[in-house]
Amino acid sequence: MNTLDMSKADLITLAQQRLEREVRPGEWSDRQKLALTCRILYDGGHDSGLAGQITCRTGEPGRFYTQQLGYGFDEISAASLIEVDQDLQVVNGQGIPNPANRFHTWIYRQRPDVNCIIHTHPLHVAALSMLETPLQISHMDTCPLFDDCAFLAHWPGVPVGNEEGEIIAGALGAKRAILLAHHGQLVVGATIEEACMLAILIERAARLQLLAMAAGAIQPLPPRLAAEAHDWISTARRDQVTFAYYARRALRSHQDCLI
Repeated sequence: MNTLDMSKADLITLAQQRLEREVRPGEWSDRQKLALTCRILYDGGHDSGLAGQITCRTGEPGRFYTQQLGYGFDEISAASLIEVDQDLQVVNGQGIPNPANRFHTWIYRQRPDVNCIIHTHPLHVAALSMLETPLQISHMDTCPLFDDCAFLAHWPGVPVGNEEGEIIAGALGAKRAILLAHHGQLVVGATIEEACMLAILIERAARLQLLAMAAGAIQPLPPRLAAEAHDWISTARRDQVTFAYYARRALRSHQDCLI
């Protein structure tokens, strides 16, 4: 095969085919992936005490896994996760969920394509949220969020009521991420791996934006090329493979999370 004569579109297709065919992702249960995600995000600066929630559909209608209230992301294990219904009543497991999980229910009701939701208050996202300015995507690495991050400009208060759930779900719309003014971030994914990657990227994007704003005016990406990068970087298999890398890295320090 002479690839030097191939078009960019054909080379992209070839690379995606090889990735699908030849690179195998890790094999973990959903509970293990959730626990790994908690540890990955803790290591990635998403720690904010007990603030933040991660949920995943269980396969039973109206039910999802989440962490127990009172445990930080660095303490979550597969066994410590609980299963709750849409009213946040515990179906399986010990403990209680964070009452702020209520707005996850509204997103799941609105978005049947979503199977995992991650909401956190990482440092740079929280700092950017205080400026009441949208996330700006102006670097290749963060292009999975290009034209895919909504913005809620007005803080509706602590998200423990149904009103906040309706507001946040409505503001998110069909996008995969949202920056919440004076609050934090929320990302959604069809898979746990997709949501985890987006959570990592949104904190990196916020940090880059703050650094760039301190140095000068951020210049926009060409929309066509940014959209191309969005689709190139953000695929199911690439999410799986990248998640596996972060999982291996986390397991060097957090082997207990798979228990």
